[in-house]
Amino acid sequence: MDEQFFIDLKDKLFDFLWSIGPTVIKAIVALVLGVLIIRLLKGLLKKFLRKANTELSLRSFVESLTTFILYGLLFAVVGIILGIETTSFIAMFGGAAIAVGLALQGSLANFAGGVLILVFKPFRVGDLIHVNGTLGYVEKIDILYTRLKTFDGRIITMPNGNVANSDVDNRTMNDGRRMDVNILVDLSQDVDEVRTILLKAMSDLPGVLKYPEPDVWLDGIEEYSLKITARSWVKSVDFWPLYWEQLENVKKALDANGIEIALPKREVFYPEGKPSSK
Repeated sequence: MDEQFFIDLKDKLFDFLWSIGPTVIKAIVALVLGVLIIRLLKGLLKKFLRKANTELSLRSFVESLTTFILYGLLFAVVGIILGIETTSFIAMFGGAAIAVGLALQGSLANFAGGVLILVFKPFRVGDLIHVNGTLGYVEKIDILYTRLKTFDGRIITMPNGNVANSDVDNRTMNDGRRMDVNILVDLSQDVDEVRTILLKAMSDLPGVLKYPEPDVWLDGIEEYSLKITARSWVKSVDFWPLYWEQLENVKKALDANGIEIALPKREVFYPEGKPSSK
């Protein structure tokens, strides 16, 4: 190859870079400005949602969805600046959307599940729920996933599609919640006496609501015991601490009054009298 070939190649490369240089610079500037504008809009949106006292779950969802839409528009603008025709870009975007949709059917189901959760509100951020075998407080509801924080500090992330299609036990949706304590006492115990002891033990516990009033019932006669059910109402947010205190109060009250917890018993009869100890 002669020297002229490299000179021509260099000139053509220089002309090409010179021709596309301004377009590339415009695209880069648009990209940088777009990112800054998106950050500014996200900050304004957060302030607006906070001042409007929007629910935490809806706030998180709207912020995530808005970020996705804004960045999609930004990439569209950059593509148009680079010379991609609008019709071509729409066709390309549509084809890519179809391909991505087929590849991410689960994610689309999660997105739809997130919308259903926010529309029908089976739970909100801060609620204590039991779903798919997990009990925990709702930390965040995103466009695709819901995060729960368990009592032992674990963070469980669940797809919204699975959550929306599952039975959700919301344990803090109502202000009040009933505590049930089941006790087995000996068959020889007096039911009225046990009822009086348990009612006092439950009523003396701070945090137990006066209405509905605590109640105690004989819930069954078992083979070797009486099944007693003691019930009281507390605020939902105080349920677990008071439940444990309630158990302690009941046990101490029974011990103090000589009420014994039932133990399995069997009577053995010998047809020819008691056997010799020899």
